[in-house]
Amino acid sequence: MKYQSQKVALAYFSVAMALFAIQVLGGLLAGWIYVSPNTLSEILPFNVVRMIHTNALIVWLLLGFFGAAYFLVPEEAERELFSVKLAYLQLGILVVGTLGAVVSYLVGIHGGREFLEQPLWVKGGILVAALIFLFNISMTALAGRKTAITNILLTGLWLLCLLWLFAFINPDNLGLDKMYWWYIVHLWVEGTWELVMAAILGYLMLKLTGVDREVIEKWLYVIVATALFSGILGTGHHFYWIGTPGYWQWIGSIFSTMEVAPFFAMMSFAFVMVWKGRRNHPNKAALLWSLGSSTVAFFGAGVWGFLHTLHGVNYFTHGTQITAAHGHLAFYGAYVALNLAMFTYAMPMLRERAPYNQWMNIAAFWLMTGGMAFMTFTLTFAGTIQVHLQRVMGEYYMDVQDQLAMFYVIRFGSGAAVVLGALLFIYSLAVVRRAPVANAVGEAA
Repeated sequence: MKYQSQKVALAYFSVAMALFAIQVLGGLLAGWIYVSPNTLSEILPFNVVRMIHTNALIVWLLLGFFGAAYFLVPEEAERELFSVKLAYLQLGILVVGTLGAVVSYLVGIHGGREFLEQPLWVKGGILVAALIFLFNISMTALAGRKTAITNILLTGLWLLCLLWLFAFINPDNLGLDKMYWWYIVHLWVEGTWELVMAAILGYLMLKLTGVDREVIEKWLYVIVATALFSGILGTGHHFYWIGTPGYWQWIGSIFSTMEVAPFFAMMSFAFVMVWKGRRNHPNKAALLWSLGSSTVAFFGAGVWGFLHTLHGVNYFTHGTQITAAHGHLAFYGAYVALNLAMFTYAMPMLRERAPYNQWMNIAAFWLMTGGMAFMTFTLTFAGTIQVHLQRVMGEYYMDVQDQLAMFYVIRFGSGAAVVLGALLFIYSLAVVRRAPVANAVGEAA
């Protein structure tokens, strides 16, 4: 760690990991409700559990992105952060907004729009926090060295924050509402977030492999070009059945097919960089998470997304457990694992410790990745049966759900493995204390 202001990332990463724990525990409870539907139904209804699960996911991922920016931008710009106080103020606003949203959900106050359930005052607070972040990080970058990593990261984060403005638009027409809704949800995860992912992955490859910056930058520009070219019009695969003109079925099918390309490019990029690398970096766990993120993202977002993105297939699969399978593996690979890679790389420096018990971190990777992969396969099989019985044979929804009970039990078991891995990961980073860096270097010498 070269600059003292980078330490602000520790607070962001710590809050993100706390919300990560809440998110996976909420997901495990939601999985159990599928097995035993009346669990806590009077105290904590399923819709509230699901809101907490999905909202905690979005917030902790964003906190991870913000923390990553505060960690890597000073190093890339070769100067201290513009204002550490503003960074802490931004974090405070986000924490208050998060707590306020959860309390609102528990008492039945929410907007009713999936992922955008936050009360209006919380959305306003998020916007203020985003403006503070953009000002702080942009002033840092503009006053220092300009690099492709910083430029791509800032482009992604600027667009991410600007797209949040659509959260304040809530038209009465349901079809129009869904169009604006996807401007956030899709253009975040399949547009701007991909830029953030590419920048952070590029930074990690630069540090972990020692490959020349020029090589990494060339790859990044190709990845960004394919992500924006396919992702923007790829929004059309969400417009198939919401009352939009029929031409969206062709636009959505064609450009969504191309959305596989940036994820394949990112996976290829990570492995080629390791292959070309000259550095035997001591933080093996961070390298494993980086490679795992790009690989699982390709399968979850790329392959599983492609499986049901063509409109002729999506007509039958839309809204089934196949969608859930794609969503879980895509989020885990593209953004969860990426944030955990950044945490794994940065935390030893932020805590001024040598890389800790890495076997524990690596074990957490395999537990979480294995559990998520098994969950994806389980939901894919469940969704295939659901499509046949419900959409082809015409059986009633709840009758089909009864026939999927075995799959939900298996899904709960795989979810338990993910939770165990997540808690082990957090323990390995936040609790385990190893020798200070100076002592570890001296012992190695």
